[in-house]
Amino acid sequence: MLTSIRPDRDAVALAVSGLLGGLLLWLLGLHTQGGHPFSASWVTLVPLTAMASAELLRRNAPRTALAVGTLALVADQFTRGSLATILMFTDVMYAAVLYGTPAAARRLPVATLLVTVASTIGFLAWFRKPEALLIGLVIGLVSFIPALTGVSVRSHRTAADAARLAAAQTARLAEMDRTQAVIAERARMARELHDMVANHLSAVAIHSTAALSIDDPETSRNALKVIRENSVEGLAEMRRLIGLLREGGQDDAPAAAPTLAALDTLIEQTNANGASGGLLCTLEDTRAPGADALPTPVELAAYRIVQESLTNALKHAAPGPVVVRLGRSGELLTVEVTSVFGSRTGPTAPGSGAGLVGMRERVALLGGTFGAGAEPGGDGAKIWRVRAELPVREREMRE
Repeated sequence: MLTSIRPDRDAVALAVSGLLGGLLLWLLGLHTQGGHPFSASWVTLVPLTAMASAELLRRNAPRTALAVGTLALVADQFTRGSLATILMFTDVMYAAVLYGTPAAARRLPVATLLVTVASTIGFLAWFRKPEALLIGLVIGLVSFIPALTGVSVRSHRTAADAARLAAAQTARLAEMDRTQAVIAERARMARELHDMVANHLSAVAIHSTAALSIDDPETSRNALKVIRENSVEGLAEMRRLIGLLREGGQDDAPAAAPTLAALDTLIEQTNANGASGGLLCTLEDTRAPGADALPTPVELAAYRIVQESLTNALKHAAPGPVVVRLGRSGELLTVEVTSVFGSRTGPTAPGSGAGLVGMRERVALLGGTFGAGAEPGGDGAKIWRVRAELPVREREMRE
């Protein structure tokens, strides 16, 4: 508690300098008035000392400082007067508005203005001389002008504090946006890496298992051929992704994203990889010839959904047909992949569970719908169906 009322360095400096200045004026015999009830020279030092004490409280207790200062100023009028007392009172009034409560900051300028006007009118009516206006001017300079200055400085400080707070909030929001952008970019990179590499690594795992488990030179040779093809293609796609992520690459040309036109190659590759497991992949494209080109995000999402679905079929589907269907109805592109549901024979590759999550995230980013699950087939067998509906208009994707 004692620490809270301890005067700061500026208050001590003002009090000491005001007191010393007043003492110097007193020693020199310089006073502001004469012919008052307490005409003894030493009496002037009493209000001077009280005003210097008020200066010590100017910041930590501005209301008390103003009360003491006002009493000291009034008492000074009954002595020979000191200019230092008057000057210190202006600082006390200024500090009372600047460091006082908001209510005091609103009321003091109005109160001092009313006192100035009332005093001017009163002295003018009393003396009935124009020189009485000078008394009102002095009262305004001592009380109203310091209060008005304190209001101005306080307003600027409040505005500066609000600007700093707004800047800090903006910086926090920018940091949150940056963090969210980094998280979103990492998720996108994870999806892209998984979709590009999973298909090739699944084929490598399946055929390497087959080569190790089947003691047949021809089978091993074919498996090694498929392993090499998938390894080379996987490395090529990895280089493409690294090229997109590398900053300041020498090749400024953007790498082309895969489109639905490359599905034929993808299906041929799946047939080569899944031949040993009894999978036969076909493509049914019911879209009208010459239809409008699809936006690049839609093309990429549709291609990755088909790629991941074929990868899952390669891992888990039972022997049988794998059908990829593309269709367009109005403003929706439909992507559907079906395969035989059940346990498969022969070597398989383990799944991470990230494929369905990645497909669902891709569709959600475009504002479409996605579904995957086992359903009854036409011949009584179950099929696994992956179906996605993607809006082809940019306005709908943003919504």
